[in-house]
Amino acid sequence: MPGIAIPRGPQRIVCLTEEATEWLYLLGEEARIVGISGYTVRPRRAREEKPKVSAFLSAKIDKILDLKPDCVFGFSDLQADIAAQLVRKGVQVTIFNQRSVEEIFAMLYQVAAMVGRADDGLRHLERMRDRLAEIEAAGRALPRRPRVYFEEWDEPHISGIRWVSELVGIAGGDDVFPELAVQAMGKDRIIAEGAEIVRRNPDIVVGSWCGKKFRPEKVAARPGWDAVNAVRDQQLFEIKSADILQPGPAALTDGVEQLHRMFVEWSRAHG
Repeated sequence: MPGIAIPRGPQRIVCLTEEATEWLYLLGEEARIVGISGYTVRPRRAREEKPKVSAFLSAKIDKILDLKPDCVFGFSDLQADIAAQLVRKGVQVTIFNQRSVEEIFAMLYQVAAMVGRADDGLRHLERMRDRLAEIEAAGRALPRRPRVYFEEWDEPHISGIRWVSELVGIAGGDDVFPELAVQAMGKDRIIAEGAEIVRRNPDIVVGSWCGKKFRPEKVAARPGWDAVNAVRDQQLFEIKSADILQPGPAALTDGVEQLHRMFVEWSRAHG
């Protein structure tokens, strides 16, 4: 219809989780962001430039409404209550539920398309995928693959979510709790008996305690853990949660790169 402009995607976006914020900055579309999660650390400048309007399970609904967003991006059923409150106020909300590497790629492409940057987004994603393929090939070539226990939380023990387990495999390791990785919720990945971790005897323990500092000395002091290969060989490492537990660009780049370096060094020492 003549005289009616066609909008080029949302212009005022609130991001309830970090991965959407990081991705929009990478696309050069940060001007569209009017509010972010208080847990955002990537990119660092976002914390200085954007109002913080939410935690993970809660949000300042009135503050979000004051920003007059034309779209809110969120993650998973864990933010369903926030989404419902905003929808009832007439706000457009898009909740993604990416839990695997492929789903992360799909989510990132969708966001890029929504802001009119589908082609640029695809080029970014193709570079990420090409690098993952290189890492996977190098991982397959390792003389030995370490058995890896990835711990999202320490009390109770919670093992790694699906995309983390997949990245462990791509990086050249084998998740010792692959059957738990398919469970979407942390409560379903609880390992009730620490003795079972000891029995599976990981060569490497990677801790990423959801924003809490990883304490390798506490892990080493757990009853019976002195017999675990990772403790005996001092293979207890941390990856910051912002680098791997956000299902977005960070996990597909910095997170997997850190895993791969650990596994290469271990394999060289034990091959």
